[in-house]
Amino acid sequence: MAKKPFSYAWLEGVAQEMRTNKNVCYVGQLNIPTATLPTGEVIDLAKEFGTVRTVRAPIDEDLNVNMSIGAAMAGLKMVTAIPSMVPWWGMEFIANQAGSLRLMTGGQANTSFVLIVQGASRVGGPAAQHVIVGAEAAYATLPGIKVVVPSDAYNGKGLMIAAIRDPDPVMYIQYSEVGSVAPVEVPDEAYVVPIGKAVVRQEGKDLTIISWAPATVDVAKALPEIDKAGIKVDYIDLQSIKPLDTATIIASAKKTGRVLVVEHGPYGGFSHTVISEIAQAVPGIKARNITFPDAPGPGSKEMIEWMRPDAPKILDAAVKMMKI
Repeated sequence: MAKKPFSYAWLEGVAQEMRTNKNVCYVGQLNIPTATLPTGEVIDLAKEFGTVRTVRAPIDEDLNVNMSIGAAMAGLKMVTAIPSMVPWWGMEFIANQAGSLRLMTGGQANTSFVLIVQGASRVGGPAAQHVIVGAEAAYATLPGIKVVVPSDAYNGKGLMIAAIRDPDPVMYIQYSEVGSVAPVEVPDEAYVVPIGKAVVRQEGKDLTIISWAPATVDVAKALPEIDKAGIKVDYIDLQSIKPLDTATIIASAKKTGRVLVVEHGPYGGFSHTVISEIAQAVPGIKARNITFPDAPGPGSKEMIEWMRPDAPKILDAAVKMMKI
């Protein structure tokens, strides 16, 4: 076991599954990724598996999604990566084909593939469609689809392996901001982080904070300051958007009586679903959410930082939650 960055860990998971299952293939829009550890270990999918199992696909999301679904029906397992600014192009095929055909055919049609939606974060420089965050909420509304959002290298690898082995189509939402998270201990062997299971990263009695990447980056910065304010936080990283681990979040809400949900998606995002599930199970719960405003992300670094739910805003919300 060694400390590995996110960029290496998830790709290591793909490579290990490709080595053990000859039906696993990788499709990369424009490029096939490589990754290197400081100690010199290199993962190069194209070099190791050749161009038959690693496809450098054109900029055509409809084609890439349809190709992956068709390949799945032929017995292959595609791991397909597209930029996060264009997840909507393949939505019709994900909803009506990938999410439906297995049920419609009584299990005869296999439409299982992994779609890696990658690239965006709430950072300055890019703008509008290049900083789209929150697509996980849209995918979660599609029947037959599972959705995971890794937040560090450990669950990045484990969720990737779980997604490849899963019989359902899995949307693997890969936010670039997670790449800035410090390397963590990641086993060299293959392992699974269960889809549908949240992780409690900190225990407390006063307030439950729930988030998922990329908001996990800001929550991690806010937690020490919240502790200094005398607030003991139960902090839950969802990891999996669908299935949602309602048991864990409801148990925490019952313990603390207060819930703050932090997401980088816009108003109307998945935080509403989280609060709804808790409110139905915990009468009288005090809950609120913090989201990105209902506006396209600007290119200005100063402006997007002003809009994003960062650590100071999370601290302020936590203090206010303790007064209600």
